[in-house]
Amino acid sequence: MLRRVDPEILDSLPSEDPEAIGSRRDLRWINGIMGNHRWLNARIRTQMKPGWRVLELGAGEGILGSRLVRRGVVPPPQLAGIDLAPRPTGWPVESTWIQGNVFAEALPPAEIVVANLFLHHFSPEELAQLGRRLPSVCRYLACSEPARRALHIWQGRLLAMVAGLNRVTRHDMPVSIRAGFLRRELPEWLGISDWKIRVTTTLFGAYRLEAHRT
Repeated sequence: MLRRVDPEILDSLPSEDPEAIGSRRDLRWINGIMGNHRWLNARIRTQMKPGWRVLELGAGEGILGSRLVRRGVVPPPQLAGIDLAPRPTGWPVESTWIQGNVFAEALPPAEIVVANLFLHHFSPEELAQLGRRLPSVCRYLACSEPARRALHIWQGRLLAMVAGLNRVTRHDMPVSIRAGFLRRELPEWLGISDWKIRVTTTLFGAYRLEAHRT
């Protein structure tokens, strides 16, 4: 399947729009099925060292970061998130929140950088720019994104029928899959091919990248 990056409806809706609220609820459920937060939580727990900081790109509702703090994986002062959305009400008080564009704002220093269902929004040229903007102290990058396979589009259609997903989710899910990644595309476009790379995919459509700076 050729990669296509098309606009997603959710990105254009006000955060308080009922359809946006419904779609974010669907996304929480989809994240659970894909196991994205569980995987990222386990990987960060394995890689975290005393004093290290964690930065989440496209942190959205702050669910992943808040969970990392609640479970004792990351101390609150060592967590930062950046997103176009305002600071979530549940974001840890001692943690940093930057409301802004990842291409415009200065990214805070962090040894671990994570992203969940975020990087597929960008073209190869934008990913290259983002790769150059990674904090110089970053030692480990973990990302969970859609795997670009026709199988997962069919899985999504079946899920939409069975679970009654809303109009926005039904539109955005195949758009996200078509913008996803295969093999070593993501590290190559980020410009980190010289890092130690591990890429895996799952039956339920997750493309997972781990990268250690060598």
